[in-house]
Formats: sequence, C-alpha cells, structure tokens
Amino acid sequence: MGKTKNSDTSFILQGSILAIASLISRIVGLIYRIPLTAIIGKTGNDYYGTAFSIYNIILIISSYSLPLAVSKLVASRMGKGRTKDAYRVFKGAFLFAVISGGAGALLLYFGADYFTGTLLKTPLSCIALKVLAPTIFIVALLGVFRGFFQGLNTMMPSAFSQVAEQILNAVVSVVAAYMLYSYGKKVGAVLGDADNYAAAYGAAGGTLGTSAGAFFAFFIVTFIYLVYRKRFMRKVKRDHHRKQESYSHVMSSLLMTIFPILLSTIVYSVSTLIDQGVFKNIATLQGYEAKQISEWWGVYSGQFIVLTNVPISIASSLAASSVPSLSTAYHAKDYDKVNTQISLAMRFIMVIAIPAAVGMAILGKPLNMLLFQDSDPTTMYIMILGTISIALFGLSTLTNGLLQGIDRMKTPVINAVISLLVHIIVLFLLMELFDLHIYAVVIANNVYGLCVCILNELALRRYSGARVDLQKTYIIPLFASIVMGIVVFVGYELIYRLLNSNAIATLISICLGIAVYFVLLLQMKGLTESELERMPKGHLLIRIANKLHLLKA
Repeated sequence: MGKTKNSDTSFILQGSILAIASLISRIVGLIYRIPLTAIIGKTGNDYYGTAFSIYNIILIISSYSLPLAVSKLVASRMGKGRTKDAYRVFKGAFLFAVISGGAGALLLYFGADYFTGTLLKTPLSCIALKVLAPTIFIVALLGVFRGFFQGLNTMMPSAFSQVAEQILNAVVSVVAAYMLYSYGKKVGAVLGDADNYAAAYGAAGGTLGTSAGAFFAFFIVTFIYLVYRKRFMRKVKRDHHRKQESYSHVMSSLLMTIFPILLSTIVYSVSTLIDQGVFKNIATLQGYEAKQISEWWGVYSGQFIVLTNVPISIASSLAASSVPSLSTAYHAKDYDKVNTQISLAMRFIMVIAIPAAVGMAILGKPLNMLLFQDSDPTTMYIMILGTISIALFGLSTLTNGLLQGIDRMKTPVINAVISLLVHIIVLFLLMELFDLHIYAVVIANNVYGLCVCILNELALRRYSGARVDLQKTYIIPLFASIVMGIVVFVGYELIYRLLNSNAIATLISICLGIAVYFVLLLQMKGLTESELERMPKGHLLIRIANKLHLLKA
C-alpha cells in the first residue's frame, strides 16, 4: 500500500515540477507579450499569430510528438530493466529528429510565401515565418532529449530548459521586435506602406526570440545529457539481456507511437488554421474591412489565446508526466494504480482549471486593460464567451495523454476528428446565419473542446474502468468557483470605486478570489489532506489549512 502511495505521489510530483515550469514559462510569455503588443500592435499580433499557426502545424508534423513518444517508449523499456533497448530508442529517435526536423525546416522556409499569402491571405507574415524555419530543426532534437529524461521519470531537465528557453525568448523578442519595427517602418516608407511593414518586421523580431530560446534550451539539455551519460552508460553495461531490440523494430515502434499522437495533436492545430481561413474569408465576403478583420484576429490570437494558455499549460504538463508512469503501470497490469492515477490527475486539473476559467471571465476586461491597455468591449465579450475553454481544453489535453498512456493511441485521433467536424459546421453556421464574426470562432472553439472532453471521458471509462468522483472532480470545484467569482466581481467593483486604480483592484481581487476558493474547497471536502500533500508546496498548504481549522472533521 505504501509503495502505491509513494508512486502516486511521485507521479503528481513529477507532473507538478513540469507544470510549475510550464506555468512560469507561460507567465514569462504573457509578460513579454505586453511590451511586444505595445510595439507591434494588433495588426502585428495578426502577423505574429499567423506565422505561428503555420509553424505549429509543421512543428507537429515533424517533431512535436517526439517528447511524449520517446518518454513512453523509454519508460516501458526501463520498467522491464531493458536499459540497452531504452538507449536504442534514444539513438533511433535522434536520427528520426534529424531527418524530420531538417525536412520541416526546409518546407517552412521555402513554402512561407505560399502558406501565408495564398492560404491565409496574410502575405506579410512570411517574413516572421522564415525567421522561425530553423527553429523546427532545433526543437526536434530538443524534444528527443526532453522525452528521454521524462522516460527516466525525471522532469527537471525539461523543466529547467523550458524556463531558461522562455526567459531568453522574452528578452530577445522584445529587443528584436523594437529594432526590426523601426527598420520595417523605413522599408515601408519606401514601398508606400509604412505601418504594415513595420508591424510585419516587428512580428519577425518577436519570432527571432523563439529561435534564440530554442537554441539555448538545446544547449542546456545537451550539457545535462553529457554530464549524465557516464552514469547512464554504467546502467547499460549492467543490462545482461542477450537479445536486444533491433533498430528497425525501434523505428517501427517509434513511428507507431508518434503517428496517433501526431494525428490527435495536428487536428487541434489544423482547427486553428481552419478557423483563421474560414473567419477571414467569410468576414471579407460579408464586407468587413481588412484592418478590422486583422485587429479582431490579433486580439483573439495575441491576447485571448495568450491569457487562456497560461492555466491550460498545467494540463499539458500533467499529461506529459502521466504517460510514462501510466504506461509502466498499464504494462505491469497494475490496474488499481492505473485507475488511481487517472482519477487523481483529472481531479488535480479540474481543481485548477475551473476556478481559472471563472476568474478570467470575471476579470477579462480588467486584465486586458492592465496588460494590453485594451478596453474594447469586443475584447471583453471574447473573454466572457471563451474562458470556459480553459476547463475544456485543460481536460481534453489531459485525457488525450491518459488514453495514450493506456495504449489507446487511435482513440484520441478519432475523437478529435469527430469534434473537428462538429466544430467546422458550428463555425460556418454561426458566421453565415448569425454574422457573429470573431465570436463565432470563440463559440466554435468551445464546442470543439466540449466534444473532445465528452468522447475522451467515455473512452477512458470503457477502456480503463476508471470512475471519476463527479462531486469532488466537478461539482464542488464549480460551486466554489461560482461563489469565488461573485466575491471577485464585487471586490473588484468596490476597490476600483474606492481607489480608482484598475491595477490595484485587479491584483487584490485575484488574491481575494484565491483565498475564498481555497477555503470553500477544503470546507466542502473537495480535497483531503493526503491529496493536498501530493500537490506542489503541499506541506505549506496543509500548515495554512490547519491553522485556519479547514481540515478538521
């Protein structure tokens, strides 16, 4: 019994390490987007977002699924004591990354004009896209190292390199955007379109930071690997299995693991491209001006998505950390442990995602005023309509990882495709019949996330037998979040009227909301002491709860 608890604690602990690193990275990413948006504006955000939507597709095709696939394959072999085979997985994956990453980088560079101009009607984005091209190759190699360490059940190299990557990204992005924005203005003055060229070159400066950060992270993980290699090779020598896995079998296993992960991930990224294509083309036919369309998409991709991705990143990290341990338990036929980890992971993410969704809906306008100096009512309505996606995409991302961890690789793909078809139909109808322009994109996005959640959870029940405690996983966090939302709304209005400061009112109401939610959650027994212990800084939370008498029966 003690062993199971320890392994469950380790599973959450490793997930927490990666989640904290991802959260820090997202916060750094959010902070640097503030000066970046101030430099390049909403039009520049459109160019920046367009370049990244294409980059993400090529990245997913070439290498995005490598960390998850490598971690799963390495973990399953290490669980059986086959260290030599785990090392072969690493070497085979590295070769695959060189080929796929190189091909992806070339495709992105030479296809940039076609992708941005012909497909997405945003030709000036090609400047930013070409800057991103070499990053594809580096991220592929980086993903192999990160997956290797995650498969060994240590998230620290991934976590440390992720934070370092984002910090350098932030610094270079802002500096390069400022410098290239000025250069673009001069180029545009010659060509008769100073504002758009300035925004385009500024966006390219922002993407230059992404490239610099990836190179730095690759240097860090390579250094960590070289330090660790001698110790790992001693383990390889102690592996006395005579029959080793052939490289052809390793590559076959890698491809069979990558392909379903790739498909399920690419569907969501394709949905972003489809959203942009459908939205811009229909909005143009409906008579909206190009500048208005660009600004709407700039708010959606450069403000709304950036803000909501901060809490969603926790789910991505927990999903990544769950796959190796779930895979090991599943192959060992330890189904009690499988079910416990599935239930625990889902509760952990809902306890965070539901209040984040409610809080961001309430404070959507104040946050955009504070961070982006944007008080446009359209931005506020986007936040109110769209923040439910935090809970929906948090859960769908996690359940994708959980299904992959129990070897149901095709299921997330099928569920994602079904959801995408529903999503496209809803988007088209909302734009054509109700003329909801950017709001149609937001609503359709929510529908996609909801469909994936429902289908994935039904699949988890069918294939793992796991039963989620509805009251503790959904009802209690939702009720506590609604009460928290009321308190946050009233608190913000009172403090703002009293002090006439949006910044102070926003920060105090956030702190007030966290305190109210924490108290309500424990009072309603949404989390037990043993579950709190498994969370980041769990002992500190328990100490605070005990002082406030919140854990008493």
